[in-house]
Amino acid sequence: MEQRVFDGPFGVVGGGVIGSGWAARALGRGYDVVAFDPAPGAGERMASAVERAWPALRKLGLYPDADPTAIRFVDSPEAVGANAAFVQEAVPENLELKRRILGQIDAAAPPTTLIASSTSGLLPSELQRDLQHPGRLVVGHPFNPVYILPLVETVGGQATSQESLETAEAVYRDLDMFPLRVRNEIDGFLSDRLQEAMWREILHLVADGVATTGELDDAIVYGPGLRWALMGTNLTYHLAGGEQGMRHMLEQFGPALEWPWTKLVAPPLTDELIDRMVDGTQDQAAGRSITELEALRDDALVAIMYALRESRLSSGRIINSREGRSVDHGAPVRWESGAVVECPLALYRARVIPDWVDYNNHMTESAYLLAFGWASDALFRYIGIDETYRSNGHSFYTVESHLVYHQEVSTGEPLQFTTQLLGHDHKRLHIFHSMFHAESGELLCTNEQILIHVDMKLGKSSPTLGGPKSVLDEIRSSHGQALRPDRAVMTITHE
Repeated sequence: MEQRVFDGPFGVVGGGVIGSGWAARALGRGYDVVAFDPAPGAGERMASAVERAWPALRKLGLYPDADPTAIRFVDSPEAVGANAAFVQEAVPENLELKRRILGQIDAAAPPTTLIASSTSGLLPSELQRDLQHPGRLVVGHPFNPVYILPLVETVGGQATSQESLETAEAVYRDLDMFPLRVRNEIDGFLSDRLQEAMWREILHLVADGVATTGELDDAIVYGPGLRWALMGTNLTYHLAGGEQGMRHMLEQFGPALEWPWTKLVAPPLTDELIDRMVDGTQDQAAGRSITELEALRDDALVAIMYALRESRLSSGRIINSREGRSVDHGAPVRWESGAVVECPLALYRARVIPDWVDYNNHMTESAYLLAFGWASDALFRYIGIDETYRSNGHSFYTVESHLVYHQEVSTGEPLQFTTQLLGHDHKRLHIFHSMFHAESGELLCTNEQILIHVDMKLGKSSPTLGGPKSVLDEIRSSHGQALRPDRAVMTITHE
C-alpha cells in the first residue's frame, strides 16, 4: 500500500450531515477519526450516519484498514485540534460561529496541523481573520453525500500559504476526492453559484405555475443531467456547435441570450410557493422516507461512477485510482534473489466490487474468472512478467481453467487469494488458486489453470524466458514438497 499523506487521526468538528459524511469518508480510507459536536447524542447520531453510509463505501471499495467503529468523540474543539493531524470543520453556516470554533481549534492544534472549513460560501479571508496561525486555514467545500461525491472546492484566503493549499489538496486526493482549486475568493465559490442560478429559475417556474417540482427534475435527469455527469455544460455546448465547436454554437444560439427566458432574481418566498415546493417533492418521494431515498441515491451514484470507470471520464477516473490504491497485495510485487518463497503464495487481495455481482448480490461466474485472472497477474508480476516483458512480445495464455464453488460472496466482502505452483516446464505452467474470505478464512472458490507461454509476435508457443523461468524453478523447489490439493484435477505431461 502507498504511504498516507499524514499520520494520525482525521479530525471532524461538527456532527451533522456534512461532518458525518467527512467521518465516513475518512473511516472508509482507513483513518481513525476524532470528532466533536456539542449536541446531546451527537456521537450516537454520527455512528448511525456512518453505519448508513457504509454499504455505499463497501461498494466503492474499502481500504484494508477501514473500520466504521474507529471514531473517538471528545469534549471540545480544542481536544480535536490537539489530537488530530488534519481537522475538517463542519459547523453550521454562521460566520461568527465558525470564527469562534476555528479559533478554538487553532489555539490548541500544533502549528503543523492543517485546518479546513467546509463552508459552502463564506470567504476564507473572513474566517481566518482572528486566527493565531491564519496561514494554515483553507476552505475545503464538499458536496453531499460527502462519502461518495469526489468534488471538493479548495479556496485560500489572503493569509493562506501555498503550502497549506497544496497539502490540503494532497489530503483530499488521498481520500479519493477531486480537489478543484478556486483561484479567486468569491461568494459561493463555483459549483454553488451554478446550482443557485438553476435553483432561482426553478422557484420562478413553480411560483408561476409553469411546472411542478417533479416535471422540472425530470427535465434534468432524463436529459442534461446525464450529460453533466460526463462533461459539464461548456464542453456539451462545444459539441452542440458541430465540427466548428463553441464558436459556431455561440453564433447560432447566442442571440437567444437576449431573449427573456430566465429570471435570475429569486421570486418572493411566499407561503404558497413554499407549499408548492413541499407538496411537489412529497409527491416525488411517493411515501419513501429520507433514509430510503438516501440509500437509493447512494446506490445510483456509485453505479454511475462505476459506469464511467472504463471511459475514465470525470468521476470514473476517481474509481480507477481508488481501485488501484485500495488493493493490498500483501507480498512483494516481485521476487528478489534469496527471498524465501512461501507455500502457498499470498500475492493478491481484493474486495468484491459492484460490477462483480448479479441481481441476487452474488458474485457471478465471469467475475470469479476475472478475480482469479488478477491473482494470476500478481503471480506473473512476482516472477518478472510485467509490462516490459509483454511489450517485448511474450506472455502466458490460459489454455484450460477449472472452477469449483464453495460459498457465495457478496458486494464489499474482502477476499484473499493464495497460489500454489503444481508444475511447469519450459513452455507450460500449472497453478492452483484458492479464494478465501479475508476475515473469516472460509474457502469460497478454487481455480486450477494450465497456461502456455506464447511469442505474441509469431503467434505460437515459445519457451519461457530466462528470468521468469528461474523464478518458477525457485517456486517449484518450495511448492514441490507440498501436498497436491484434493480439488486439483488437471495434469501436464512434462516434456
